Amino acid sequence: MPRRGTEMHVELTGSGDRAAQIYAQLRQAILDGRLDGGDRVPASRDLATTLGVARGTVTAAYDRLVAEEFLVSRRGAGTFVVQGCSLAASQTGAHPARTARHGAVRPAAVWQRETQPVRGPDGAAYDFSLGVPDTTLFPYATWRRLVTAHLRSGRVDRGTYDSSGHPRLQAEIARYAGLARSVLASGDDVVVTAGAQQALDLVARVVLDPGAVVAVEDPGYEAAHRLLETHRAVVHAVPVDDEGLVVDALPAGARLVHVTPSHQFPTGVTMSRARRNALLEWAARHDALIVEDDYDSEFRFADRPLEPLQSLDRDGRVVYIGSFSKSLLPALRIGYAIAPVSLQPALREARRVTVWNGDAATQSALADFLAEGHHAAHVRRASKIYRERRDELVASLGARLEPWLRVVPSAAGLHVTTLLRDPGSSDVAVAEVARSAGVFVDTLSTRHRGTDPRHGLAFGLGGVAAPDIDPAIALVQRALESALTPERRRRPSDG
Repeated sequence: MPRRGTEMHVELTGSGDRAAQIYAQLRQAILDGRLDGGDRVPASRDLATTLGVARGTVTAAYDRLVAEEFLVSRRGAGTFVVQGCSLAASQTGAHPARTARHGAVRPAAVWQRETQPVRGPDGAAYDFSLGVPDTTLFPYATWRRLVTAHLRSGRVDRGTYDSSGHPRLQAEIARYAGLARSVLASGDDVVVTAGAQQALDLVARVVLDPGAVVAVEDPGYEAAHRLLETHRAVVHAVPVDDEGLVVDALPAGARLVHVTPSHQFPTGVTMSRARRNALLEWAARHDALIVEDDYDSEFRFADRPLEPLQSLDRDGRVVYIGSFSKSLLPALRIGYAIAPVSLQPALREARRVTVWNGDAATQSALADFLAEGHHAAHVRRASKIYRERRDELVASLGARLEPWLRVVPSAAGLHVTTLLRDPGSSDVAVAEVARSAGVFVDTLSTRHRGTDPRHGLAFGLGGVAAPDIDPAIALVQRALESALTPERRRRPSDG
């Protein structure tokens, strides 16, 4: 499909043949791919005006390129690059495409270690990926209406927002978090971010010095662990049991503790009230900050939710962070941090010098979406569907996989985690066989930082409809039967 014309940089030097210079630079742009087949080059009159030359000079260059079949002129439409010119050049190798120079400058040591992202579903027929909502449930028509309203002339051109985000969105987030999660906050306490990950980044920027000790859950969220490492922190992995983070295992010098107490990632356990109180007491004794990542807590299927650490906190030691990635769409990239007053000026400044305002139209639309009750209605509708899937999944796991797997009890969230009963079995081996059969499941051992990981499989609810769950689990059953035969059951660490 032909693309519209674009600005084209042409540099004229010296007093030589100007038409030849224009010709050579356009030809090179076509050969190296900057101008692709179907692109429209600037009108000869416009380019002549830009370069300060006679129109005939540009026309002469264009005529030569037309004669050599690099350009084609279409009456009433313009002049376009002929399809296949740059592709043919790259295939012959005569004119390699332009790329950035290799470079002599190296990144700091902490950035030279490349991490391998968890392998995705790769088109699996049954996709049990973690942390992915069913995007088909999102009310796109309502969202388009709200965004369109804020893109109209005069609605977004009202000056810049302050460094906390859209004021009305701040107020709506505070109201939502207060009603849904008993968080103590006003709109002034909310800093709008590009997701929970950026909220953690801002907190780390303002509280951590290089070499500071931080504690993370093990198993846990690798991207959060890696982010803290890039702030030159010394990251300690602290084990998680059936009550959540093991407080007695926290390093005494930790400056920051990152936890997911409502629905621990990836085990799914809920931190007990006793463990929450113990963590708050520990933070007070050791002058530490707790980052409470309320991961995946919007969808609850059993039990009354426990109070968040933020509302139990009496000393101002908890920063509550969250996002709308699971309850709405990951692509919206809107999250928030609700911090003690002592940290708020620094967080606003950190936001100002990094991302400043964010997307004004999206923030405005989300404020309306929350205020008009669309978010609450969507969560109610989606919860019914996810509950049906969760019930079907737990029933199928019990009926088919009980000899091999134990389901970890959980009351919320968009995934269910299981543990392999045989301590010598490899979850990676099972997942690989399941993938070859068309089923993608996540593995618990790969989420550990420690040397003695637990092995298990985790099943997300966002990618598989209820009628497809049992057929998918039947394939996982075959994978378990195949992968855990005596000759194939050994873990990689066993040699």
